[in-house]
Amino acid sequence: MSTHHFSRRTFLRGVGVSMALPWMESLTVWGDTPPVAVRPASEAPVRLAVLFSGNGFHSREWWAKGEGKQIELGKVLEPLADHREKMLFIRGLFNAEAQKGNIHSSQTGNLLSGAPLASGGEIRSGTSIDQLLAQRYGHSTKVPSLVLGCEKSNPSVHKNYSMLYSSHISWSSPTTPTPLEIYPALAFDRLFKDEASKGDQSVLDAVLSDAKDLRRNISANDQRKLDEYLDSVRDVEQRIENAGKKGELQGWRPTLEKPNMPRPADGIPQDIAEHMKLMCDILVLGFQTDTTRITTLKLNNDHSSLRFPNLGVDYMIHHLLSHSDTADWLKVNQFFLQQVAYIARKLDSIQEGERTLLDNSMLLYCSSMITGSHDATKLPVVLLGGAGGRIKGGQVLDYLNKPDRQMCRLFLSMMDKMDVRLPKFGDAAKPLDEV
Repeated sequence: MSTHHFSRRTFLRGVGVSMALPWMESLTVWGDTPPVAVRPASEAPVRLAVLFSGNGFHSREWWAKGEGKQIELGKVLEPLADHREKMLFIRGLFNAEAQKGNIHSSQTGNLLSGAPLASGGEIRSGTSIDQLLAQRYGHSTKVPSLVLGCEKSNPSVHKNYSMLYSSHISWSSPTTPTPLEIYPALAFDRLFKDEASKGDQSVLDAVLSDAKDLRRNISANDQRKLDEYLDSVRDVEQRIENAGKKGELQGWRPTLEKPNMPRPADGIPQDIAEHMKLMCDILVLGFQTDTTRITTLKLNNDHSSLRFPNLGVDYMIHHLLSHSDTADWLKVNQFFLQQVAYIARKLDSIQEGERTLLDNSMLLYCSSMITGSHDATKLPVVLLGGAGGRIKGGQVLDYLNKPDRQMCRLFLSMMDKMDVRLPKFGDAAKPLDEV
């Protein structure tokens, strides 16, 4: 998987497996590794996660006002109520280039780059913020970036634009959408297995001997942290195994009461809620272990075909539902925000020195339009986390009637929090001063 060499104090190893450790007070996990007696443990790095859901939100319920604990939230955002003090609600940012096609694909393919998009079925966008940061930080982690999704990409063409734009927000180069991993088991293997092969022993079983040796040399607090971490890895392993037995692709329905052929052993969970939860857990594990510092999670495509039987909303696909402001559309919106809240809650429960993992992260949630009517004149944006103490939460920022409201200004600000400073990114030449 990688040619880099890692300290044994950073990684547990087994046959075909390497597993990075969470932040520990007893060990210098990030950067160089001089003796602990010489200098204190290093500060945890800043991580970036970008979450996306397509087709926008309920037109009357995506809003926030106030500050700090007193921030009031529209119904779409209610699942984030517990995280208001670590949240930025940002209104009015947009990508000028996304206005040219005025359809789903032309509004999504440059969401994280602000780059011009090629039409006529040609593929050309711009390198996205996550991949630019992965190029800078990739040498520091086993996996330079983790690009996850919960819906397969669509290679067709719609109204003169490739639907690959609707399927990918992460771009490794202007002509290369970053491969999207939608299988939880393979995403898990990417983090922890050096050679993913069917029938390999459990990740935990392979590294337990190394873990026992490490346990003797760390503090009591770190021993408890190590035990909790190993338990969480085991839990995800078992859930992936069980999910793989349930079925193939969300939205697929057998025509028989029982299948007349074997289901794939390592498929995608039939239950979309379980699929998303697994991907959220894998995102957290990637950050918790410092196996990766950059992750994108596309909960669905723009122009999505997902259905939501788990919510009792199985009569219409996501895209068509987005053209209404019904109670069911609100219910689906809240379901997506519950995934964001789930990640934030898990990150905030993991202590890294004086801060939590959420405090050391930037969790950006966005869509390529404010509503399903293709309105991309103002993008829905929420940023959670403190970027290692560099972002002040509990704020509502409104740029709608201000000049220079490019979405790429936010990206310049976020890159700055990770010590990457560029004179220009996309269509922006200066960061947002308030972020």
